[in-house]
Amino acid sequence: MAKHKILIVDDEKISLRMTQHILSSEYDTVCASNGRDAIEIYKTERPNLVLSDLRMPEIDGFELQKKLQDIYGKQIPFMFMTADKDDEAESKGFAIGALDFIRKPFRADVLLKRVFNILQNVEQIQGLQKAATTDPMTGLLNKASSQEEIDLLVKTTPGALMMIDLDSFKPVNDIYGHAMGDKVLIRFAEIIRSSIRATDIAGRIGGDEFVVFCKSILDEDVIADKAAYINEQLLLSAKELMGQSMNIPLGASIGCAFAPDEGADFVSLYKKADKALYFVKQNGKHGYKVYREEKASSGDEADEATALKYAMTLMAERSPGKGAFNLPTSDFKKIYHFLSRVVGNYHNTIHVILYSVIPTKKDVDQEEAANAFVEVVQMSLRQSDVITRYGSNQVMILLLKAVSSDLEIVAERIAMNWESKDISALCKITYETSALK
Repeated sequence: MAKHKILIVDDEKISLRMTQHILSSEYDTVCASNGRDAIEIYKTERPNLVLSDLRMPEIDGFELQKKLQDIYGKQIPFMFMTADKDDEAESKGFAIGALDFIRKPFRADVLLKRVFNILQNVEQIQGLQKAATTDPMTGLLNKASSQEEIDLLVKTTPGALMMIDLDSFKPVNDIYGHAMGDKVLIRFAEIIRSSIRATDIAGRIGGDEFVVFCKSILDEDVIADKAAYINEQLLLSAKELMGQSMNIPLGASIGCAFAPDEGADFVSLYKKADKALYFVKQNGKHGYKVYREEKASSGDEADEATALKYAMTLMAERSPGKGAFNLPTSDFKKIYHFLSRVVGNYHNTIHVILYSVIPTKKDVDQEEAANAFVEVVQMSLRQSDVITRYGSNQVMILLLKAVSSDLEIVAERIAMNWESKDISALCKITYETSALK
């Protein structure tokens, strides 16, 4: 476990070295001989405790504590050293939040014990604060804490506020159960955390809604890269958790607003990022949009081209993967109806194959057998072919750009790949073919 770090501030060199010598036996120490240096050192070192002499020129201990707390907007653990005998200074120190006083000269064992007690209490307080500000499932900040921390940060720091919403999350709970839904949410939080820096802020503000603030990011290309990464990793994780046959269109939609251009407080940025998120939700999902104030249309062709490019980006398939296009039956029907129109207008031939998986042993799990066969069929076909799990034990295939002689080749490939599976010895496979003409 890493040692606690203590910043010692004292303008008397002998006292400073003596205090450092005592504390360095148990803690990492950094030293400053005046308040200005202490403020600069705090920025980089972020100690767990500041042990400061009370009486110093220019910036005394009281002023140092106040300046640090004003800069960082939070209570900073402080302990004062003083040679004063009156109680007034001690009372004032406790009034502004000092955790303890120790009078010079002090014994080494007394100083070590007092510092140990302070750090132990600080850890307990911080643990309680973390529990109160953290979403227990994902470990990200909760709604109230996200808003509070981002609101404080955007007043002085430029950056990107992103509203991130899971697409099609409800079917995960409906089909795979709420336990699986929780696993997906936890993994999604991990993906969000991996896509940002440790100094950025991430929180969960609702069931499947998240918020992120990335400091000093004002480039739309960076947002596009993050959206692509989050969607790609989510799809890979979903298939890892629910199986490769998972065909829920799970993804993430992101609405973004830049600070300070679109606001310097959480509420203003949230409203604009939410509008951008709504646009993504209504235009294909699985993408992003950066909020911009609406401008009068100029009719410029470049603007239209940009709009088309953006629309095509939203519509584009992400991580197509290998093998045939595996769709739920409801989506497969739409493709079927569309291709029927294509055949009617252009007189092409599209072949249809219906496979059936029939267990030959009573103890065979039909669901397991059907899932295994779907995977075999998908990986045996081209990306331009379309398949669906049809009923409990059937697979329907649409073969595009194929002639009658290709059907035997396809059937042989599927049969060969299926025979490599152990479960194939326990099932009978039959198929029928027809054509859309």
